[in-house]
Amino acid sequence: MRVGIIGAGAAGLATARHVSTTGCEIDVFEMAPQLGGTWVYTDEVGKDRYGYPVYSAMYKGLRTNLPKEVMGFPDFPIPEQDRSYLTQAEILQFLNMYAKKFDLEQYIKFNTMVQEIRPYGNDKWQITSVYKPSGKVSVNIYDSVIICNGHYNDPIIPKLPGQELFKGKIDHSHNYRDPEKFKGQRVLVIGAGPSGLDLTLHLSGVAEHVVLSHHVAEPIKTQYPSNVELRPDVKRILDFKKVEFTDGSCCCFDSILFCTGYRYSFPFLDKSCGITMDDNHIQPLYKHMIHIDKPSMCFIGIPFNVCTFQMFDLQARYYCRYLKGEMSLPSKEAMNEDTQADIQARLSKGYNKRQMHMMGPDQESYYNQLAEEANTSPIPPVMVKLRDLSVKRLYDDLLNFRDDQYRIVDEQNFVKVTG
Repeated sequence: MRVGIIGAGAAGLATARHVSTTGCEIDVFEMAPQLGGTWVYTDEVGKDRYGYPVYSAMYKGLRTNLPKEVMGFPDFPIPEQDRSYLTQAEILQFLNMYAKKFDLEQYIKFNTMVQEIRPYGNDKWQITSVYKPSGKVSVNIYDSVIICNGHYNDPIIPKLPGQELFKGKIDHSHNYRDPEKFKGQRVLVIGAGPSGLDLTLHLSGVAEHVVLSHHVAEPIKTQYPSNVELRPDVKRILDFKKVEFTDGSCCCFDSILFCTGYRYSFPFLDKSCGITMDDNHIQPLYKHMIHIDKPSMCFIGIPFNVCTFQMFDLQARYYCRYLKGEMSLPSKEAMNEDTQADIQARLSKGYNKRQMHMMGPDQESYYNQLAEEANTSPIPPVMVKLRDLSVKRLYDDLLNFRDDQYRIVDEQNFVKVTG
């Protein structure tokens, strides 16, 4: 069998590591000149030197918002050191160590952009790719294709009422690299996910005034510096600099920075692949992974609010059991029924379409389902416990939570060493 893997970030590397044990022939398509995916920093924004899109969302000074204890792979943890929260460069170094350990670089086609994937015959796939430096186009046929291209490619940029009146800079965190160009400015940050919280703190060090606009239900307990204030959602933009909020208050700004997340993006999938997406809900996927109508296509890394690297590894092990013929999938009808039951359960909890792949409180159940079906090792409960505590600490004490240091005791327990 020939297997094509799209992306050499953490998900693609974990997938290649496990597919390499199946005896399949592997090609990993990576658009960048090095492995690491979203963990590779570049000063480039918009287009790269070859005129292709830059998908990196990494910025200077980034440190992880999850401790290293939950960010390693099950059979290859991040080496012990004095800190739990690492830099972008340290995570990238770890991924390179992982690739070297399992000899993965031999499979990777660097600087290679996938242009199109379409069905070929009854159950194969045709991948058209271009080698960016030369422009040479290649067409190859695969028995299976595994999509591992990440979440941070297509930024969501809302349209604010009156936005055309604003004369300052409007951008998305996707293009943010460092705070210096905001020096002395009045900056509006929209969105209170981890990046919105973190960039507000970054900007506060150079900006005159920063406002974080959000609609997070739970109070944000973090005590920001005195030049930061929190306000509700934006109601409208009134003129070239003035913004009105839903509480009736107004403030003037020089720049607006959207930290409003990303759409899943698969621009290389031809319509004939049969994958649809409605407000970030991808269908038809069994267990948020496997194309129900064409199970030789799989997506690794779609669920969010998860223990990322651990989940990538588990999903890859699950799919490899199927590839090797060691596990059968349910019938198409049964997979559809299971998927619809999952959707209905989410709707009953009040989830919207953009939350159809969100795990959060449901993640442990999801991991255990995959492990049981594939007869493979589950993700230890301690990983979920530590991840959840870390997320709470981020919102409660953003300025200091990265000083916390943890140690895993066993599959159920961890201890906080310092912080």
